[in-house]
Amino acid sequence: MYGKVITCAAALAVLICVGAPMVSADERTPPYTIENGKVDKGTYNGYRRYASTCHVCHGPDGLGSSFAPALADSLKLISYEDFVSTVAGGRQSNIGGVLRVMPAWANNPDVMDYIDDIYGYLKARADGVLPPGRPTRIGE
Repeated sequence: MYGKVITCAAALAVLICVGAPMVSADERTPPYTIENGKVDKGTYNGYRRYASTCHVCHGPDGLGSSFAPALADSLKLISYEDFVSTVAGGRQSNIGGVLRVMPAWANNPDVMDYIDDIYGYLKARADGVLPPGRPTRIGE
């Protein structure tokens, strides 16, 4: 599962474990696979889950809307851990006297059971390696 902390033994090949900061998985390898413009099963599933729930506020392809920010931009700046925390716990902000509320999705298995896939899809969009629109799966 994406986002797990790497163990000290795994880090030993690169770092001396004692006192060395751990590097999160999203800083080492992308959470998606794209080959010849086609995506892996998880990234495709992330697209499907995003399109069924998140796009209502965040717009198609993670490009944002008048209701919510562009997640394709946000994921250039925030970590996997911050993404999961925000999705699970929600967020409120007051911008220019306008209250904006992101609902908490922690109790929705259609979101939380697939959070890694959703993140992988949005990260591919943020990294600029996945164009807008419905992706094609590897092997199709």
